[in-house]
Amino acid sequence: MAKRIVWTPKATNLFTKILEFYCQRNHSNTYSRKLNKEIYESVKLLAKYPLVGLKTDMENIRVLIKGDFKIFYEIRTAEIVIHLVWDSRQDPSKLRL
Repeated sequence: MAKRIVWTPKATNLFTKILEFYCQRNHSNTYSRKLNKEIYESVKLLAKYPLVGLKTDMENIRVLIKGDFKIFYEIRTAEIVIHLVWDSRQDPSKLRL
């Protein structure tokens, strides 16, 4: 059975900022809409196959890589918690879960 997906407020906020950045940079929402669809498709995959992501150095946190983006998540008994969607082209020193 698929687990329920829960986005933390931080994950939602940062992903929204990523989408807004690409809308402004490209003067179009085409790429942002495509990216949004790809990330949500990947998250739906996690609901069915939570172990598909790689283990990280952080306890109980896994990462699913989708192109230039990393989805950091935690597997709980009944749900998958999305902690962060990270554009890996950013400065890695800014990465905080």
